[in-house]
Parts: sequence; C-alpha cells; structure tokens
Amino acid sequence: MSSRSEFSTRHGLVWLNEAGWSDALARVADAHYFAVQRWREQDWPTVIRRRDADCASGEICLGIALPPDQDGLKLRVPLRVGSQGVRETRAPLAIADVIEHAGPHWRNDLLAMQDEISAKGLEIRVFGSLALQALTGQTYVRPASDIDLLFSPQDGVQLEQGVSVLQQYAARLPLDGEIAFPSGQAVSWKEWVQARSKPDNRVLVKHDSGVALQRVDELLAALEEHACAA
Repeated sequence: MSSRSEFSTRHGLVWLNEAGWSDALARVADAHYFAVQRWREQDWPTVIRRRDADCASGEICLGIALPPDQDGLKLRVPLRVGSQGVRETRAPLAIADVIEHAGPHWRNDLLAMQDEISAKGLEIRVFGSLALQALTGQTYVRPASDIDLLFSPQDGVQLEQGVSVLQQYAARLPLDGEIAFPSGQAVSWKEWVQARSKPDNRVLVKHDSGVALQRVDELLAALEEHACAA
C-alpha cells in the first residue's frame, strides 16, 4: 500500500481498484455519475487534488477533468475515496511521455527542453491538459492551452538551473505551472521569478490542504535544509 505522503502529492496520478470506484460513485453528484462511470470503464487515472477541510485521515481527495466543451470550459469532478480503494499511484507524466500527443508546433521545442532537463539531472513533469490528452486519448489541448509543468528541485542549484530553463523555453512555448518544493509546498514558477530578487518578498504557496503567503528566504532555507539532510 502506498504511503500517506504519496496521497498528499498534488497532481499525482491515482488508479482506483473496484472498491475505490464503487466508493467514488456512491458519493459523486448524480449529474456526474455517468462521466465517472466512463472513467472507470476506461481505467483512466484520477488526479490528487487539495484536501477538503472535512476530509478524514483515511480518505483521499481526487478529481477528474473532462475535455473542454465548445466554449473551452472544462468540468472538474471532485472525488473522495478511502485509501484502501487505491490500486496504484504514479508521479505526473514525464515530458517524454507527452511529446507525441502535443501539436507539431510544440514538439521540437519540447524535445530540446527535455534533452536539456535530462542533461542537468532535473525533474520537470507535466500535468493539466497536455497530460490528460496523453493519458486518455481525448482532446484537451486547444489553441489557447498552456503546458503545465511541475518542477521539483532538490537544492538551490537545481532551483536556479530549472528556473533558467523554464524562462528560456517560455519564449517559444506557452509554459505555466509550479515549483514543487520537497516540503510539499508549491509556488507558481512565474511568480517565483518575479519575487526571488528580494528575500523578504512573499509568494502564494499551495500545499495539500490550502494556500498561504510565505517569504522567499523561508522557502530557500527549507530547501537547503532538505538538501543537507538528504
């Protein structure tokens, strides 16, 4: 059985077993029942989301997002299941896993970015529309879609290297997403770029149960503490 920490990692992928799907369907709103049932039939993964305030310790908060409608609106269906309903957990997809599902105008730059990330030993993964398109084969990516990336640095050097790569390729690709610190806190990488020059600047931090403002220097200190302990 996977650990609680895996269940708390936002954007992580979770495949449910039969008990898990039965649990999810028993709780889901009637309007979403058939959408969830189809997800079950296709054995597509759910995605870990922020924990609800009333979520019990043995429960996991998950979600599925349906392809956008003609107006570009994407219905997000919240699910909650007991941890015994989990069959498998995985990290979000690697960039290499989504390249063939991206538009031809993105592929060369994604390949080049993946090569640079690998050469530097960085971990940058994909969530959002492009990942869902790769996982389900349905059409999620639209002309105005972003490429949502989850960058997980292990120390300050990796943080600077990864942000530099993201800035470089954002000139050619519609990159968005978050920096995921080892503590489980996440910050928009674009907001980080704007705030990092002043240690006392505060950034909006997301974690598994909510959001808060935190100083740049506090996040950097926690990152270095993790690196020293590793």
